[in-house]
Amino acid sequence: MTKARIIKTCIVIIGAFFNAIAFNLFLIPADVYSSGFAGLAQLISSVVEDFTSFPYPISTGIVLFILNVPIAIVGWRYLGKSFTLYSFFSVMLLALFMELIPVNAVAENDILLNAVFGGVMSAIGVGLTLKWGASTGGMDVIVMILSRMKDRPAGTYYLILNGAIITAAGALYGWQNALYTLVALYASTRVIDAIHTRHIKLTAMIITSKPDQLEVAIREKLSRGITKLPAKGSYSKEDKEMLLIVITRYELFDLKKVLSETDPNAFTNIVQTTGIFGFFRKESKLD
Repeated sequence: MTKARIIKTCIVIIGAFFNAIAFNLFLIPADVYSSGFAGLAQLISSVVEDFTSFPYPISTGIVLFILNVPIAIVGWRYLGKSFTLYSFFSVMLLALFMELIPVNAVAENDILLNAVFGGVMSAIGVGLTLKWGASTGGMDVIVMILSRMKDRPAGTYYLILNGAIITAAGALYGWQNALYTLVALYASTRVIDAIHTRHIKLTAMIITSKPDQLEVAIREKLSRGITKLPAKGSYSKEDKEMLLIVITRYELFDLKKVLSETDPNAFTNIVQTTGIFGFFRKESKLD
C-alpha cells in the first residue's frame, strides 16, 4: 500500500470516528436529526421503535449500513471503484463506531448546544473524508455526483436534499426539534464548504521561457487545457510566453510541483476565478 493510500485510509477512519461522536454524544441523545442518510437512518430507527410492533430495537448504525448498499452500486458506476470502496469502508467503520460508542449526551438539557456541536463534529468528519477523495456514504455519494455535474458547492446540495428528512421528522416528532436540526445542518454545511473546496477555481498566469516543456508537464500531471500567449519583458526585452490555465483549488499543489521541477524561474500569478463560461473538464471518476 502506498503512502497516499495509507494516509487516505487513516483520514477515512478519523472521519468515521468524528461522525460517530457527533451522532452518539450530541445528535441522537438530543433528538436532533443528522444530515443525509444518517438522519434518514435515525428517522427509520425511531419510526420502527415508536410506530411498529417490531420486537427488537434497530440500531441506527445497522439501518445506515443497509441503506448504503444500493448507493454503493450507484457510486461504483458514476464515481469510480476507489471512491466507492473507500466510501463503503467509511460506512462500515461508522456503523462499528456507533455500536461501540455509548449514546450519552455531553451537554444535557441544552438542545441548541448539541445541535451546533453535533453539526460541526459531523461536518469535520464529512469534509475531511470528501477532501481526501472518499465519502461517508449515502447522501455524500449523491451530492458528489450532483456537485461534479453542476460544479457547485457540495454544502448547497446537502441543505437542499435534507429538506425531506427535516419535514418528515418535524411531522412525526414535533417541529421544535426539526428547527434545531436546521441549526445543525447550517453549521455542518458551512464547515463542509470551508473544508471541501473542490468547486473553487483558480486562474494561473505563468510567464516562462520554457513554454513547451512546461506545457507537456502540466498536461501530463493535470490534464487541463492551456492557452499560450506571447509575452515580452519590459525591462529585459526578453521574448517569453504566457501560459493561461484554469484549475481547481485542489490542483494548485500539483501545479506548484510541476513549476518547481520544470521551470523554477517562471513567474506565476494565481487569482481566484469567480465564474467560468464554456467547457471546463470535471473529473467523472475519483479513482
